[in-house]
Amino acid sequence: MNGFRMEWNKRGFKKLTHIAPIIARAEWKTFLAVIFGCAAYSVGVMSFTVPFHFPDSGITGIAILVNYSFGISLPLLVTAVNIGLLVWARKELSVRMVLWTVFSVALIAVMMKFMENMPFAHTDQKLLIALIGGAIKGYGGGLVLHAGASMGGLDIISLYMQKKYGMEIGKFSFYINMCIIAAGSFIVGIENSMLGLVSVFASSVLIDSTMSSFDMRRLVLVVTKDPEPVLHFVTSELKRGVTVIKSHGGYSGEERPTIMCLLTRRQSVDLKRFIAENQPSTFMVVSDAREVVGKGFKSWMPR
Repeated sequence: MNGFRMEWNKRGFKKLTHIAPIIARAEWKTFLAVIFGCAAYSVGVMSFTVPFHFPDSGITGIAILVNYSFGISLPLLVTAVNIGLLVWARKELSVRMVLWTVFSVALIAVMMKFMENMPFAHTDQKLLIALIGGAIKGYGGGLVLHAGASMGGLDIISLYMQKKYGMEIGKFSFYINMCIIAAGSFIVGIENSMLGLVSVFASSVLIDSTMSSFDMRRLVLVVTKDPEPVLHFVTSELKRGVTVIKSHGGYSGEERPTIMCLLTRRQSVDLKRFIAENQPSTFMVVSDAREVVGKGFKSWMPR
């Protein structure tokens, strides 16, 4: 029996050492995003929330209120609660999500512990502190979520409730966070609770902005009688793909192909300059595409 276990351990270790470099190459961007995101989030909590006695949202918000009330270590509370949630919801989460959540939670706990005695800004401008702190936490959270990872907490509960009971994540998170902020008013006072609400709002805005900023492109439609120069410029100079849509003028009835492409902001400016110099009578429409998925852009689902 002992020999079998030793042989299995050797095989398992050999397999792990074989696939570890493959995983590292595939996930290095996620690794960096999680590190920077968790670092930003920890700074937002430990330097812009806890020192000013603001409440917060999610599981961290509950842990902060317990910390204010009983003085229990915040990193210890956050870690303990997230471990309990992972054990509870592990069957409803993918292996990848569980592993990245464990890594994120451990990283946040270490960083929060390290930052417990760090200096913070001493100021009476609490509204400014709430906004800055919310922005920093939102930016960190957005980086982690965009990478397809999770910092645990309410994300675990939301995913579990969605898969198990079909509940909408947005509404569920909103109601829970409002209850946490409301409970915080009895511990930190009405004024600090209102400032905490401002911080939570700023955080949610920055999460959305951070996530969309990585995926946003310019959707460009070009209607022209002579599409070949435009096609050549986009494919050869801008190195982007194009789609040609057959179309004709509604009034003239003349055939005028429509060129559709997705470009970065700078590329759309370059295309606009090219058309202005070479085909000034061409019709061009530029709009924001907030998310683009597919080959050459964002993958359909996190790995």
